[in-house]
Amino acid sequence: QLQLVESGGGLVQPGGSLRLSCATSGFTSDYYAIAWFRQAPGKEREAVSCISASGTTTNYADSVKGRFSISRDNAKKTVVLQMNSLTPGDTAVYYCAQAYYTDSMVCTLRMFGYDYWGQGTQVTVSS
Repeated sequence: QLQLVESGGGLVQPGGSLRLSCATSGFTSDYYAIAWFRQAPGKEREAVSCISASGTTTNYADSVKGRFSISRDNAKKTVVLQMNSLTPGDTAVYYCAQAYYTDSMVCTLRMFGYDYWGQGTQVTVSS
């Protein structure tokens, strides 16, 4: 059974860091890109970052460029989102999601195509 499980969320002060993990199971990672999305209260879900199946391509939303970093370990079937210099504007529930591409070097920040989602992990940035 295909499954994605997020972990690592929590409460952090502005300027702090958090490391989110997405553990995947039930599929081979050769052709699956993974993305992180987030949804703040009263707002639409938005893309944060993605990484291709091969790990060679990454993309970031403008709002997180230079602060967030995505990586994956296909042997461990884990994708990590390192979040630095956090601000209250980063407060949201963070979800990881999976999309299938025939090209292992592709990932996109469009929600379309991400068919499998985790349950989410809460990130709260507050003093």
